[in-house]
Amino acid sequence: MNKNTNSVGTTKMSQGDAFKNVMKKGDYFYLCRGNSICLLGQIVSDDVFDSTVKQDWIERPYRVIKESLDKSPYKDVKKWWTPNSNTTCIGVPDKELNLFVDYILKPYFNVDMNDLLKVEEESNCRYWFLSANPKIWSMSSMPVGKEQSYTLYNDNGNKHRVFQNFLDAKVGDKIIGYESTPIKQVVAILEVTKEQDEERIYFKKVESLSSPIDFALLKACPGLENMEFFVCSQGSLFKLSKNEYEQILDLIREENPVQTNKVVNKYTKEDFLNDVYVTDTKYDRFMSVLKKKKNIILQGPPGVGKTFAAKRLAYSIMEEKNDDRIEFVQFHQNYSYEDFMLGYKPCENGFEMKYGIFYQFCQKASNHPDKDYFFIIDEINRGNMSKIFGELLMLIEPDYRDNKIKLAYNGLDFSVPQNLHIIGMMNTADRSLALIDYALRRRFSFFTMEPGFDTDGFKKYQQKLNSPVFDKLIDRVKDLNDEILKDDSLGSGFCIGHSYFCNLDTCTNENLLDIVDFDILPMLNEYWFDEPSKVERWKNDLHGVFE
Repeated sequence: MNKNTNSVGTTKMSQGDAFKNVMKKGDYFYLCRGNSICLLGQIVSDDVFDSTVKQDWIERPYRVIKESLDKSPYKDVKKWWTPNSNTTCIGVPDKELNLFVDYILKPYFNVDMNDLLKVEEESNCRYWFLSANPKIWSMSSMPVGKEQSYTLYNDNGNKHRVFQNFLDAKVGDKIIGYESTPIKQVVAILEVTKEQDEERIYFKKVESLSSPIDFALLKACPGLENMEFFVCSQGSLFKLSKNEYEQILDLIREENPVQTNKVVNKYTKEDFLNDVYVTDTKYDRFMSVLKKKKNIILQGPPGVGKTFAAKRLAYSIMEEKNDDRIEFVQFHQNYSYEDFMLGYKPCENGFEMKYGIFYQFCQKASNHPDKDYFFIIDEINRGNMSKIFGELLMLIEPDYRDNKIKLAYNGLDFSVPQNLHIIGMMNTADRSLALIDYALRRRFSFFTMEPGFDTDGFKKYQQKLNSPVFDKLIDRVKDLNDEILKDDSLGSGFCIGHSYFCNLDTCTNENLLDIVDFDILPMLNEYWFDEPSKVERWKNDLHGVFE
């Protein structure tokens, strides 16, 4: 504007002087052309320059915050600071800020003072890329929310490379946390909590990444090729532009989506007892032991609803149906520590370290220490559990939760969080499976699940079906279970479960006969393979229900 522009109203200072000397870095303004409002801006420097275009004109550097939503001529209330007052540069008095919001900010830019404060906060924020040697200090094992210091000097007392970056970092700055060789992955998001004190800089961990981002993915991302870390990789703290930070954040969010406060259905103890056919007393013991021991195994014959019960037990403790806080795996003979925790996996150029599903879930749980998380393992005794769990045998114990030990694979610290619970399921009728060894057995509490034909929940279900044939068949199956219980070669672990008869949409003779012929009789053939006459007798008894 012209530096000789006169004063207006009751102010003695010329508008030219106000533009040059009163407006400061960080001040907001709106720009007009005539009576039309064009944009909302912010002064970004205290520097004032003489115009190279017009004599006696001066210029100020600024950035555009938002374009106007309505560029038609302003026709509202007239103030010294409104477009229709024929002024060039005049401040809005504090006592009229509310009017400024109502007449200018909201109708033309759809923002208020709180929005401008957020813009101010973002404009002051800087972005950094911190590279650390995980064998000296591991960001992945650092608890979320914990403050950590980082020295400005190396072991020899010399300044870290790009030392100015440590001096420039301010409170609130965002940091991408990267672990160097052998990990070579982005593993965390951090935030500066205290500025450097000439010895150290301080920050806290904001988020653990359950799915870390590989160096190769960063390197291949368009727009990151000029990142300071790639141009000058010798150092620890590197600058990131806002665009670079947001691109890395996009990569992170593809693999680590933010948990939204989505609407979830509530789930109570009463819901559990309606869904799972166990007694009230047994449920209370389930929940009490799981909360105390952290690790339980639900064992029993096929068809007693172990898998069904495990997930709903987790729901009832969370008090909501939230599958984001549940992970489900099934063990098998080829399942390994590398699948479960971490290990080297083939890649294009050979092998690279990859984190397993349990490691990732532990990182996810550590981000929300105030919420319960559940890791459910189906067929837990089908895998070689000592081989799969490795050093986790100690870490999963309740007394050792949050305690760190070095992992054998990479020598890095790792811990299992307090809020993570493990629920395993074990089929007691499969003779081909080995028993769980005592070292592992000591880490779990074992609950035996039995057929629930006599529970209140199943009786209500049975009454609802209102089928005499169904009632008669259930009585026969209960008699069959009595004989299985008395058989010295079988016992309670081989009884017929209630779940074979659950979730029937229509209770027809055809549906019930299918259950008998294709579920129950094949199992009896397996049980009494050397007593065909007994199998034949029970076949006739069960078929007799339909005559």
